Amino acid sequence: MEIQNASEILLIIVSSVLSIFLIVAIILGIYLIKLTAEIRSLAKTAKSTVDHIDAAANGISKVASPMFVANLVAQYIKKFTKKGKK
Repeated sequence: MEIQNASEILLIIVSSVLSIFLIVAIILGIYLIKLTAEIRSLAKTAKSTVDHIDAAANGISKVASPMFVANLVAQYIKKFTKKGKK
């Protein structure tokens, strides 16, 4: 008789622990789904920001390259004209 009572008590304890574990797992699953959605949103925002920065950098490089070349040419012209006047 005592073994039957002990097994019933053990069954109640195990089922209680498993039900608590199931509830915690469901709550963690819900938080994980919310976190995944937030990470997706953050990734889209980061991708958009990177695309805008890339476009701006490309625009600046298109403008800066001719300016750099023109500046170099102007420096060489100044060098040669100073040497010729001496």
